[in-house]
Formats: sequence, C-alpha cells, structure tokens
Amino acid sequence: AVALVPCLPQVVVLCEQRHEGFDEAAAAVAGPSTSGLVSKWRPKDRMKTGCVALVLCLNISVDPPDVIKISPCARMECWIDPFSMPPPKALESIGKTLHSQYERWQPKARYKLQLDPTVEEVKKLCNTCRKYARSERVLFHYNGHGVPKPTANGEIWVFNKSYTQYIPLPITDLDSWLKTPSIYVFDCSAAGMIVKAFLERLDWSSSSSASSVKDCILLAACEAHQTLPQSAEYPADVFTACLTTPIKMALHWFCKRSLLSGSLDHSLIDQIPGRQNDRKTLLGELNWIFTAITDTIAWNVLPHELFQRLFRQDLLVASLFRNFLLAERIMRSANCSPITYPLLPPTHQHHMWDAWDMAAEICLSKLPHLIADPNAEFQPSPFFTEQLTAFEVWLDHGSEDKKPPEQLPIVLQVLLSQSHRFRALVLLGRFLDMGPWAVDLALSVGIFPYVLKLLQTSAMELRQILVFIWTKILSLDKSCQVDLVKDGGHAYFIRFLDSLDAYPEQRAMAAFVLAVIVDGHRRGQEACMSAGLIDVCLRHLQPENPHDAQTEPLLLQWLCLCLGKLWEDFPEAQLLGLQSNAPEIVTCLLSEPQPEVRASAVFALGNLLDIGSPSVNGGDDDSDDDEKVRAEINVVRSLLQVTSDGSPLVRAEVSVALTRFALGHNKHLKSVAAEYWRPQTNSLLKSLPSLANINNPSNVYSPSNFLQGSSGLSSHIGPVLRVGSDTSATGRDGRISTSSPIATNSIMHGSPQSDDSSQHSDSGILLRDNASNGGLSYTRSRPIIDSGIYSLFISTMCSIAKDPYPRIANIGRRALSLVGVEQVVMRNTRFGSGGAGETSAPSSNIGMARSSSWFDMNSGISMAFRTPPVSPPQHDYLTGLRRVCSMEFRPHLLNSPDGLADPLLSSAAAPSTSELNILPQSTIYNWSCGHFSRPLLTGSDDNGEVTARREERERTALDCIAKCQRSSCKMTSQIASWDTKFELGTKSALLLPFSPIVVAADENEQIRVWNYDDALPVNTFENHKLSDRGLSKLLLINELDESLLLVGSSDGNVRIWRNYAQKGGQKLVTAFSSVQGHRAAGRSVVIDWQQQSGYLYASGDMSSILVWDLDKEQLLNTIPSSADSGISALVCISG
Repeated sequence: AVALVPCLPQVVVLCEQRHEGFDEAAAAVAGPSTSGLVSKWRPKDRMKTGCVALVLCLNISVDPPDVIKISPCARMECWIDPFSMPPPKALESIGKTLHSQYERWQPKARYKLQLDPTVEEVKKLCNTCRKYARSERVLFHYNGHGVPKPTANGEIWVFNKSYTQYIPLPITDLDSWLKTPSIYVFDCSAAGMIVKAFLERLDWSSSSSASSVKDCILLAACEAHQTLPQSAEYPADVFTACLTTPIKMALHWFCKRSLLSGSLDHSLIDQIPGRQNDRKTLLGELNWIFTAITDTIAWNVLPHELFQRLFRQDLLVASLFRNFLLAERIMRSANCSPITYPLLPPTHQHHMWDAWDMAAEICLSKLPHLIADPNAEFQPSPFFTEQLTAFEVWLDHGSEDKKPPEQLPIVLQVLLSQSHRFRALVLLGRFLDMGPWAVDLALSVGIFPYVLKLLQTSAMELRQILVFIWTKILSLDKSCQVDLVKDGGHAYFIRFLDSLDAYPEQRAMAAFVLAVIVDGHRRGQEACMSAGLIDVCLRHLQPENPHDAQTEPLLLQWLCLCLGKLWEDFPEAQLLGLQSNAPEIVTCLLSEPQPEVRASAVFALGNLLDIGSPSVNGGDDDSDDDEKVRAEINVVRSLLQVTSDGSPLVRAEVSVALTRFALGHNKHLKSVAAEYWRPQTNSLLKSLPSLANINNPSNVYSPSNFLQGSSGLSSHIGPVLRVGSDTSATGRDGRISTSSPIATNSIMHGSPQSDDSSQHSDSGILLRDNASNGGLSYTRSRPIIDSGIYSLFISTMCSIAKDPYPRIANIGRRALSLVGVEQVVMRNTRFGSGGAGETSAPSSNIGMARSSSWFDMNSGISMAFRTPPVSPPQHDYLTGLRRVCSMEFRPHLLNSPDGLADPLLSSAAAPSTSELNILPQSTIYNWSCGHFSRPLLTGSDDNGEVTARREERERTALDCIAKCQRSSCKMTSQIASWDTKFELGTKSALLLPFSPIVVAADENEQIRVWNYDDALPVNTFENHKLSDRGLSKLLLINELDESLLLVGSSDGNVRIWRNYAQKGGQKLVTAFSSVQGHRAAGRSVVIDWQQQSGYLYASGDMSSILVWDLDKEQLLNTIPSSADSGISALVCISG
C-alpha cells in the first residue's frame, strides 16, 4: 500500500506590509506636518560673486627689501615674463591677463583693476565694489610680490603716490570697506599673517557683538613663516596660476615629473586643442576630469556642511576651492603650505590624484599626434567608464554600514555626457534604491539640478529610469514639488502615466510623483488639473474591455491616491471630478480584492466631499451647488456600503471620509440628531429607519433593514420625546422650514446603549444642539434630497464608534461629536460574564440589557432581525438619556440642579477652525508612500531565513504525521498541568504546535500565555477594553510560519494578534466583525478557520454562514443555511 503524503497548507495570510505599519502611519499623521520638510542637502541660500577687485602690487624691476631672490628665479606672472617688455606695459598686460583668467570662471561679474595702487585707491575700489555688489559676494585678489611681507599686526603693503614709500594697509580697514559677504585671495609670502589677523578680528567682533560670524572666506598662498617658491620651474604667482589656470599649471607640473618629461616638448601644453567648455575636445575633457576628481576629493574629505558651503553655494567660490586643492598638492611639493579659512583638511595625498595623473599622462601622450594632425579623430579617455565600473562594484558589495561610494560626485559629472548618461542613471537608480540615506547622500552631492534638467529631454530610453529616480527623491523630500512645478516637470510625468508602453509598476511611480506634486501644494494642483491629470487618471482606472483582467493593483492604488490628493481641499478640482463622472468610476474599485486599492478608492471619494461647501453651509442658491450636493450624497451612499469591510485599513479611510461629510453637512446632521428630541405625532414614527441597535457592538446597522411602524410604540417613546420639550419646542418650530432636509421621514432615533472603549461601563447617547450656528435655521428653499441619508449616516457612525479596531472607533466617536452626538457615562449595574445574552436583573437607574435596543422592548414592533429575548427594562432607564438644549434656546439649563451641564460637553459651532482641528487625518497616503522609500529592485534580506524556518517546520510536521500513521496513539501520561488562575474558569485553550506554549482565555476575554514545560506565565493581556465581553473561540493562523492568534468574541468581533507570546509585545494585526449587518446573530456567534483556503467561516443565530477571505480581508460569500434554527457549531474539513 502506498502511504498518503499529507498536503501541508501553503497559504499565509495577514503578513503584508499593511499589517505592520498601519498604526505607525496613523501616529505619524497625528504628529507635526512634514509639508515644509527641507533636507540638509538643499543649500539654505544661494550666493553669487557679483564683483571682483584685482589689486596687483608688483613694482616691476624693484625687489622688496625683505626678499632675497635666487638665480635663476621664478619670474612669470600670469604666464607673462615681466622683463620681456617695459615695466608699465608688462604691468598692464599682467593685469588684463589676470582679469581674463578670472573671467573664465565668472563671466557675469564686474571686474575692477588697480595696478600698484595707493591706500586711497584701494579704499575707493573696495567701496565701489561693495556698492555695486550690494548683498552679493565681493572677491578681493591681492598680489604682493613687489612689496614687503605682511606685518605681524596684519597689515599689507601698498604704495604712496610717488612710489617712494611702502604704505601699510591694515586688514581691519580692508574688512570695513569690503564688508560681507566676501572672499579674499592673498598671493604673497607670509600670507598666513593676514589670515591670523583676520581670525583675531572675527573673534573680537563676534565676542563684542551679538551678530553672527561674518561670511568671510580666505585663501592664502602660504603660512605665516613661509616664503613663496622661487624655483624657476614654477611661475612666480604659482598660487594664482593654480587658482585661475589649473589645467595648464597641473600639466606643466606633472610633465616635469613624469616619464614623458624627456620626450615631450613643454611648449605643446600651451597648444592643447579644443575649448574648456567642450567635453568632446581634449582640453574640455581634461577640464571635465579635473572637475570630477577635485569635486570627489572634496566630497570625500570635507564635512558635509563645509562641502555645501564651499562647493555648492557659489559657482566662483566652488571653482576656486576645487583649484585650491591643486594648489595645495603642487605647492606642498615645494615645501609651501597654502591655507584657507574655513580650514580644510589635507587633501594633497588623496589617492584620486593618481587617477588625475593617469588621465594627464594619457592626454600628454596623445598631444603630439593631435597637434600634428588636426583632423585626427578624438578618442575619449577611459576615466569615466572606469569610475562607473568602480561605482558598480561598490553597488554589488556596499551598504549603509559601509563607507559611502567615493565615485558619487563623478556619477554626477557623467550625467553631463550623453554617451555615459544612461548607464550612470541606471547605476544611480540602484544606489538610490538602497534607502533614504542613499537618496540624501546623492542630493548632498548636488544631483538635484541635473535630474531636474533632464526632464526637459525627450530621450525615450531615459524615461523609465528618470521616473524611478524622481520616485526615490520625492519619497525622501516632498519639498521638491515646488521645483518640479516651477520647471514644468509635472507634464513629463503626466505623459509617462498616460503611455501604455510602460510597465504598470513604473506608471504607478509616475502617479506617486504626481501625487506628491499636488500634495498640499495649490500651484501643483492647479498645474496638474490644467494639464488634464483628472482625465488621465480616470481613463486608466477603467479597463478598456470590461472582461479584461483589472490593472496592476499598485497602479490602481496610486491613481486613486493621486486623484485624492488633487481633489483635497481644492473645490475647483472636486467639481471637475464630479462632472467627469469620477464617483461612478472610482466606486467600482470598492470591491477590488486588494485592501490597499479599496482604501485608496475610499480616500479619493472622501476628498471629493467639500468640507466647506457653500451649498451646505449657507451659500448662494445655485443650481451647480445643488448638483454638487446631490453628487456628494451619492458618494456618501457608496461609502456607507463599505463600512463593514474586513480590512481596518479600508474602514479607517471610510470613517475619515464620512467625518469629512459630517463637517461639510454639519447643520443638516445636527438638525436630524436634534429632531429626535422634538415632540412628534406617533404617525411620523412609522416610516423611520430602524436605528434600534446602533450602539450594540455585536449588531452593526444594516442599511437594508427598516423599521415597520406600530402604534404600540407611543407608550414607550412618548416619555423620550417629552424630555425637555417645553418652551424650546415652539422656538424651534418657528425656525425649521418644511423644505429643510430634516423632513419627517428622516428623524433620527438613537439608542441609549453604547460602550466607550476607554470606559469599562455602559454608556448612553447624548445629543446636543448647536450653540452658535444660528440654531437650526433654514430659511431658504432647497431641492428635495433623500434626507434619509442623514439618518443612515448617523446610525452608521454609531456602529463605527463601536468598531473592534480602537482607532476606527475613536474616529467614529469624533464624527458623532461633530454632529452633536456624544457618549455619556450611565450609572448602571455591570452585567454578568456568563453565556451570550445573559443579563442581570434590572434595578434603579440602569441602562438597557446589552443585547437589546430601546426599540426592541415593544413586542408590537415588527423588526427585520430578532435578538435573543431579554427582560424588558424599567421605564426609569430614561434617566440615562439627556437632552442638552442650545444655549440660544435654554441658557438657564446649564445651571440647573439636575446636572444637565455635563463636563463631557463642549461648545458646538458651525464648521470652524476648532472643528477642522479635530478632523481625523487619513493614513493611507502617508502609509502608501512608505512603499517607495523601501528597496524596490531587490528582495528582502530575511526571505531566506523565513523560508528555512518554514521548511524546518514542514519537516517536523510531516515526521509527526508519519509517526501517527504508523502507530496508534494512546493517552498514557499527561504532558503538563498548571492553574490558569482565571476566576471564572478557562473558556478556551490552544496549544502551539512547535513550542511548549499554551494560550488560554476566560469568558471575560482575558488571555494568558503559558510555557507548560515550567508552568510559568509568558504573557497576559486583554482582548479589548470594552465592557461587552464574551469569548467564542481561540484559533491559530499561519501555524507553519509566524503564527497569529485569532480571538473570536461571542458578539462576532474577531481580533487577530501577533507577538502574543512576548511579554507586553502583543500587537493587534487586524479586527473586524465577522457578522457585520446581521443583528440576528445575537451573542452566540461561532467561527472556524481553514488554513488551506485562507477562509474564515462565521455564523450564529442566523440563517446563513458568512465566508471571509482573510488574504483579501473581504467577505467572499454568504452561504444560506438549510437549518431552521441557529447554528451552534462550525467545523471546516480540509478536502
């Protein structure tokens, strides 16, 4: 015989990301808004050098008295030999050349030149430059090769008018003339003296005044005790040559130290073909490589803030500091140490200089051939290809914990090249996918303006990777939305979203980018609406063929979220959405299998509701507004149909959306609530919707059930209607028009029975009038709207207020408070903890029995559903109901001795700032954004560990099953024994299959977890904090994986916990009512779980069995029961 091999269940449920971060997202929304988030990468203030003062004190042919020159000596100034022409002409030529050299780096600045000046001329020069530059930076370049060294007091030297004396110029005077911001370049011996004096002045000024340290930058050629190099292999102004002509200086210096020095004519260096700004020429490529290397050295060595200030804030300053790195390398080889303020760490021995030397050597080796044959084809350097390969190697092995990739600034430079751009973008995308830390690093390097400009290209091959990169950038910093709209970047993403040739996942990223662009940004909303984003989204929400499979869920989710953000608090877009048939299109998604899609659809529909609609809150009588209100009512009808969704993610969004409706239709809802307390003829009650059990957590209101009127109701309802019905009734009668939406067929009736999740006692419903919104005045005629929707809304919110998921219940209570319905504590006796439906005997001032509503007490009322029979309560339960009149009508009641001024009350007003502040915030958008901040290109690292654990448990399970098949099991000895210490005894217990753990619970839903090896408690917690208790069953879900504990309450509520075996670590994964809308289920709900299918079955005192798909968190089916009586037990048999 062949032994049957058991088939272990492979279905794993409730382990998606939504079950990990739902509450965290809610907490994040409740915290400070991040709408103004600006990462540290963004320069706080851009700066520009507007004016450059060039001061040359050369006094050609006259050496200063404190300098003894060697022979031969360095003579070149700006690559000109001053002795090759008459001194006046040489001075003028050197000045013009220096001007042109600086102009190469900042062509738009104004340049002022002073040659061998006096103190007065320098003063005039500085004042003129500051006047012209205004708040921009001024550069002061000083060449002191023809004057003595600076003094110890920080004085530089200039001349008198007759050039017979050297005149000292204190650095303090210079600073007072140039003011701030400024940058100084001192090319003279002992330049460190000036820096030292300058720092002393900064220290003194900062200590003597409250002003911050001045924005001054200094570049000095050497330290205080050093003299400039005099060797003839260097120019006399080697420091200036490095700063203004770095390529020429670097090649001359390298050529004399390389193997090419003997074979290469040095004069060819001055003939390098090409232009510095043309990267497809030899000179341009060399300049490009030099920029990439010096940028890379600075980014890897400098502190982040210093790098941003010196290399990203001002173009001229950045160029000078890049070139300063070269000056440090060259001049240190001549035993001279250039210095700066702010002080830079040493960079002259950085290994990236080796890459520069190689690039320089390749260039010099090509030079003779290129000069001899001007038509020779230019061969690009392999430098950038090699650096991209190095970056790719880092991506294969690097991580957040390791040193950042030093090639990142080179990747930035490569984006400038069309030939390398695609590869660079792909590698950049891989890097950004590693996490927010990587995105921040890339932005700090300066990637942002490059990828922003690339949105103007039409290259098809770049579209997908650019969308991916922008997805990663915006997942970190939404403030980039402003830049995108300013540059018209939103149109790029709308076109991509509308293209069918891209994968749905990539189009979902484009929808995410657009959602961020419009998130809280009115200009973004207006731009995207004008560009037709609403039509694009709605078109792609509908399958072209109704029989086709629906689109990728992630795309549907983000199309909805994008629409929701576009409509959010933007009435014009809301109106356009309503006119575009958006509600009907989006409503179709409320039955999608993915909870994320359903929640996003609810979010979109909720943002179609205008919380400040003038048509609702007393605006002009306009037909467009009337149509809008009708459309909003239809949206709410759709939302009311999904309040019983199995996913708390969806229900939370429904409750938030309905709360928006409560704020927008505040007056109407308050009127409906208040009308309940108004005396009416009994005949009016016959057509009321049944809100009989709206506050019983086991009996959620079903929209399809309506009360059949009965004349027998009046004897019990009369006292309620007479409470506080004296003079205020007349005043209200005269102020409510017959055309008001609170027509007689929509009078709201509530239940005195309700539980507060924070109070372990029964509670009632308190209805309050509006204190400051003009009473209930509706003086103008409105079109007839099916105002039963308001009654239905209030009853549904009462049900939501009893949701098993605490956050959702809290939102429901807040929504009710907006319309004047609040819970008040009732002083009633606690009920027993026995079986379902048991109640204690009624006594004075008690509330109703938990399983009945105040409509149920009359046997003459025909109800659509029946509850278990209970003893009718005494009439004095009515003391648990209170009516609080409007201050306008009954101000004296607030001080009456009967306690109507309840401390739970707060002043009610029309939708106002205070009510907007308590409006609960949606979480689906913020939570969904987290998807894009996580790695998208690689799988999770813990997948292997999870698979290994699963395989081990499968082997254990199969071994145990095989042993049971081969031998007969006998109950010979007990495994363990211990006292659970439950006062009421253990109602249910559950053994875990792979650990010595047992879970036990009592009728009060206290759950205790024990280790039966040592009989010690592991964890103890309450299933919920509501007063309505009763346990139905404990079940284990995903027992072959990370198991979850399902706790079924006797009222039909199901709560599923994870980490239940960790002390204090239990966390609610999901919660829902398994018998939503079926009042007849009573307090004897039974459930069972089938792991193979992922289905949960629920029934009770009802004529059907509900089948829930826990993977989709959706009601899958309702199976009619053939039994005449209720179902008392359910068992699922795996086929």
